[in-house]
Amino acid sequence: MSVAYLSGEHRRRPSPPDLVVLAVGTLLVLAGAAGLVPPPAALALAVAAGSALACVRLSGLAGARATPPAPAPSAVAVPPARPGAGPPPSSDPGSPPGGGAPPVGPAHPPVRVDTRVPTATDPSPPLGRRARPVAVSRRVVAILDAAVLAAGLTVAVLPLTEAAHRPPVVLVGLAVVAALQAVGLLRLPGRSRLSGPQRLRRTVDVVGLGVSLVFAGWMLLPAGQVPPLARTASVAGAVGLAVLVVAALADRRRRPGAALCLSGAAATLSGLAGLVVLLVYPAPERAVLTVVPPLLAGALLTATGARRASAGVTHRPDGPPAPWPRVTAPAGIAALAAGLHLWAVGEFTAPAIALGLAVIPPMVLQELLTAVDHRRRAERLTALEARLREFVGGLDERDRLARTVRRLTATDQLTGLANRRELLRELADRGAGSPPGALLVVDLHGLGAVNAGSGHAAGDEVLVEVAGRLRAGCGPGDLVARLTGDVFAVLTDVGPVLAYALATRLLAALTEPYPLPGGVARLQASVGLAETPGGEPEDVLRQADLARRRAVQLGRDRVEWYDAYLEEQLVRRLDLERELPGAVARGELDLVYQPVLDLADRLPVGTEALLRWRSPVLGTVLPAELLPVAEDLDLVGEVGRWVLDRACRQLAEWSDGGRELWMSVNVGPRELAAPDFVPRTATALAAYGVPAERLVVEVAEPAVAAELPTVVARLAGLRSLGVRTALDDFRAEHASLAQLRRLPIDLLKVGPHLVGAAGDAQRALIDVVVSLGDRLGVAVVVEGLESDAQVAGARRAGCRYGQGFALARPATAERVEAWFEEFPSASR
Repeated sequence: MSVAYLSGEHRRRPSPPDLVVLAVGTLLVLAGAAGLVPPPAALALAVAAGSALACVRLSGLAGARATPPAPAPSAVAVPPARPGAGPPPSSDPGSPPGGGAPPVGPAHPPVRVDTRVPTATDPSPPLGRRARPVAVSRRVVAILDAAVLAAGLTVAVLPLTEAAHRPPVVLVGLAVVAALQAVGLLRLPGRSRLSGPQRLRRTVDVVGLGVSLVFAGWMLLPAGQVPPLARTASVAGAVGLAVLVVAALADRRRRPGAALCLSGAAATLSGLAGLVVLLVYPAPERAVLTVVPPLLAGALLTATGARRASAGVTHRPDGPPAPWPRVTAPAGIAALAAGLHLWAVGEFTAPAIALGLAVIPPMVLQELLTAVDHRRRAERLTALEARLREFVGGLDERDRLARTVRRLTATDQLTGLANRRELLRELADRGAGSPPGALLVVDLHGLGAVNAGSGHAAGDEVLVEVAGRLRAGCGPGDLVARLTGDVFAVLTDVGPVLAYALATRLLAALTEPYPLPGGVARLQASVGLAETPGGEPEDVLRQADLARRRAVQLGRDRVEWYDAYLEEQLVRRLDLERELPGAVARGELDLVYQPVLDLADRLPVGTEALLRWRSPVLGTVLPAELLPVAEDLDLVGEVGRWVLDRACRQLAEWSDGGRELWMSVNVGPRELAAPDFVPRTATALAAYGVPAERLVVEVAEPAVAAELPTVVARLAGLRSLGVRTALDDFRAEHASLAQLRRLPIDLLKVGPHLVGAAGDAQRALIDVVVSLGDRLGVAVVVEGLESDAQVAGARRAGCRYGQGFALARPATAERVEAWFEEFPSASR
């Protein structure tokens, strides 16, 4: 059963099987000493009992999975040191080397600091870092199990072996056990890479303890010639015991499981080495019982250590390793051995004196290294005490730093304005019940061009100037903030009317030129307004930003207020952008057709193909809503190809019915400007066998001016194929009339506003348009006719064709074809 203490150490009480084995071993030793059982048999049975129990436990561990690691122990909590006092130790595993002062604020949790001072012999992690527990592998447990089994078998075969052959058998067993222990112990997890000073200290400790053990063995061996087996066993056992004991002392806190395994290996090694010596010399037969305790303890300690290591248990060191075992143990061992030898023999030989003097240099070096460790520890403790004292004396300083940190965290570092976090905090303070106010979100356009042309330093200068103009235009109670790179905000307490006036003034100030080295920069701005308090701070900011986006969509350099309809439009736009991709592939697009009639005899001469999107999610979407989204998503080409193909196919079907009508399709400026538009049109006509003159391509007049040379070239290419062209939405302005001569068109489409009642002021303008069309060979089509009066006005003005609800509504191909049946002679 495990008992956990506050220090983090885990102390285990002996389990019932352990007590039984110890009791059996004790009884066997007593029986062998009393002559009731032959001593070799008592030795074999006692060690076999312990080895069997240990092997069973190790075999179970080798076949089971490792359990999760136990939690690491706690550390001492101390307040953080103020900046400038040096880097205090940090408990954060991710802290940079050397630590660093933690940020201070209004409230600071205590910093967990490990006050342990590492020494040259301590291979534990750096200060404040927890050792990472790693469970031992099954293969390592199996190797340790084999080592325990080999030790037990070595002792178990002694009663069955002749007396003369027993020393070599034990020596071979000692070598096998030592090899298995070396492989298993070196593969235990958690071994640290030692630094130079740590390796030096470890070497000195091993040399000091090893020399003292060799000296003790030399002194305790009987006088006279030493048998080679005894010499080999004593020297090898002394060196191995020194290495294992030093390693166990170093790992007793950081790797308690590994330390127990090392202790068990040391006990086993000393027991087998002592057994070799006893068997080589003609010692009394009962003397072999003295090796039962180390061999029994070695097996049980190895099993216990492997169990703890397999669970991944690790403990954080709470201080430097105690110096007395490393410093006093060699001296005590050498002194005790020398005293016993002097008592038994009475004199020292020259080799013995030399070997005894060899113990002194490592001890001196150990004392020097210990003194260095103590000095370093004292220096570290002094520094820590100074930091703590300075911290305590610099609390009224802590408040100043807290104010500084708050100011820094609430301020944009470039412009000195409030940042987004401070704006939201201020909006939260002006919650429900506060006087009405407004939030302005200002978006600048053109800053990217400044950065690209003049560099980011110039762009930063412009942003600083923008901040200055915003401050100058706002009142003393207004909060000016910078949200992102080129988006600013103003929070004001004035009402809607004054807030709109403020936005107008700021817009005028921000669009003034900005002086730059070598020239000036001109920016555009869009302002969105939302009333406060209008809900949660994030909601108010979102509403103002929606209004800003609306101002951008409507052409910039304007101010827009937020309303609920605006948000509905945005949601609708997002739905369109989500559903439109793939609409062509899903077969959701459709065409309806509106007939075009000759105004003289009211007979159909053609149709206009009108696009519809039959979305199962959004319903029917008209071109006015669909095409802008297609433009933004770069889907105009895909949609336009589908419209042209479907229109040509429908025109071919009507042609097979004997009706020679034209079909007009609307084309946007981006689609018309594509280099492959003319060849693609020719391919569609050829694919369905449609005469080119039966197709009319319409382009809107407002889109012509921006790309006039390209439009002229494409229209000329279409006419070279025989395709007729039309100019839609003709505005009849002076500039429009001037560029009409340059456009290669066959049809001119005007609105019904030009064909009003007789005597209307627009009558003279339509006369000019019709007269110019006649001279250029262009027929005029009046679209949007919704009343008989408009139809009569168009006919009186001399317009040749008409289109609108007053003549025929748009309908599907089947209905239009049925409507054509009423005009059997319609063929133009």
